[in-house]
Amino acid sequence: MSESVSVVAPLWRWTAKNGVSWFFATIDGDQGEELSATEAMRRLELGGQRGFRSLKVEARIGATVWQTSCFPRDKGGWLLPVKAAVRKATGIAEGDPVAVTLRPL
Repeated sequence: MSESVSVVAPLWRWTAKNGVSWFFATIDGDQGEELSATEAMRRLELGGQRGFRSLKVEARIGATVWQTSCFPRDKGGWLLPVKAAVRKATGIAEGDPVAVTLRPL
């Protein structure tokens, strides 16, 4: 994988039955394949996998940088959780296109 991947994806909301919402950007296409390849290489290097096959990343939206984990989707691609502090700092809301850069850690 290259040093980082960049993508523009819409921010979307998933709401649990208890009413709690989580916000995500979906990383798919070539960028998703790059994340999958990186996760596979890490799994081989470490001799196992992280919980849920997650991949630690540094994420950047605008000037806001944070560390989190991306999670693979059953249908392909990856989910990037975008916490409230990041949404507030960057002024993004559900449905907005989000330009994000990810660097595996």
